[in-house]
Amino acid sequence: MVQTTRALLVAVLASSCSDSPSAPNAHPLSSDGVHLRDEDGRVALLRGVNARVDGVFDVTFNDGRLPLEPLPKLTSTDCTRMRQLGLDLLRLPINWSGVEPTDGQFDEAYLAKVDAAVNCAADAGVLVLIDLHQDAYSKEIGEDGAPLWAIKPPPTMLLGGPLEDLGDRRLSAQVQAAFRTFFELGDPSGLQARFNAMLAHVAARYADHPAVIGFEIFNEPLALDAELAAFHVEAARASRAAAPDKLVFFEPSAVRNLTDFASKPTFPFPTPGAVYSPHIYTFVFQSNQTAFQNATAAQLEASVLGTREEATAWNTPLFIGEFGCGPNPTDPAADRWMQTQGQLHDRYWASNAFWVWKESSQGSWGVYAHDASTDTWTERPQVVAWISRVHAARIAGTPTVVESSALGDSIHIEVSKPTSAPHLIYVPERFATTARVRCDGAEISAPRDAATGLVSVSCRGVVDVGP
Repeated sequence: MVQTTRALLVAVLASSCSDSPSAPNAHPLSSDGVHLRDEDGRVALLRGVNARVDGVFDVTFNDGRLPLEPLPKLTSTDCTRMRQLGLDLLRLPINWSGVEPTDGQFDEAYLAKVDAAVNCAADAGVLVLIDLHQDAYSKEIGEDGAPLWAIKPPPTMLLGGPLEDLGDRRLSAQVQAAFRTFFELGDPSGLQARFNAMLAHVAARYADHPAVIGFEIFNEPLALDAELAAFHVEAARASRAAAPDKLVFFEPSAVRNLTDFASKPTFPFPTPGAVYSPHIYTFVFQSNQTAFQNATAAQLEASVLGTREEATAWNTPLFIGEFGCGPNPTDPAADRWMQTQGQLHDRYWASNAFWVWKESSQGSWGVYAHDASTDTWTERPQVVAWISRVHAARIAGTPTVVESSALGDSIHIEVSKPTSAPHLIYVPERFATTARVRCDGAEISAPRDAATGLVSVSCRGVVDVGP
């Protein structure tokens, strides 16, 4: 059934793409309604990572309450290493509470810290998606998000750190009430208008930044479909008015994280440059981990295929803004889950961002393990193998088939409407000596750039990269 649905989907998407893949006004990426495209008209399949950054992810207080959690700094070494691993996008969570802690007053010192993170990535050749992030609505009552003045009704209790009860905070009456007020149709509280003004301020700041691809409106929103659609449309308009050349990313309800399902719209997203951005955590958050341990490829594929079908209904590209699971070198289920995700994201032409770069609190899911006694970070080989795979960074034409191996050491690409521009294929260092490049079955010379891991492949036929 999945294979039949996929075949129909490929046919529909192929007919939906523009006859002309060129994107002369991309800054740096644009949408053709199915794919992201670069300035040369190539399809961009981004492989990214989320990074919660000290001073940018706003979880501290100035009234004596303890910080909610420790956060790592982002250094030039981090950004350079991202690029070496083939991670060409940083999804950067920022918070309304940081941008506008006082109603109508934007905090320039906070935005300077955002600037520093954006420029760190840019200097390393990493693109940036600025994500207006929240978890449990606000740091004042949850983990991060809105400033105190934007919590209505006013909270009955302000909370501090250390954050050890996020699940309970998410379900608390004051968090649920804040979401209901914010997302109410017609915006009677005026909070959506205030949020959109803040979003526009941020968008205008980065409207001409060459590394910033766009803005994600609201992380893991909790609202009814009609409420969310109305909010997203107005927020997208505000963002595009301030930054006409930047993409606008929007998510379904956070409930999809648990159900692997979101309702399909009956109309395309009305704002140009929109990108559908669900998260995929199939079986990850279930209290009983039996389903995760026994997950089949078909079960995982149904979820990813669902996101592609949802994106198609919205008439947008697909960006999986978060996915991941806790690293465990002795648990083969984690390897299977992540390897399968890598294959499926290729198969369904989804860009993505792994959760998370570094983390010393909560689940410690990061690419790095942290030693608190010495405050040192060490790469986890298991996680590096999950996210640093041979992948098609840019495809010159419209892809019809992109298939990769479970281990991430090979990829097969077929296209329609090929162009004269070269494909760009990322090859991790661990496969640099074994990877061979073939065009229509014949091996060709295509040197690997040591700094970026990219291989430039001029081929208008079938491309294979692997052993």
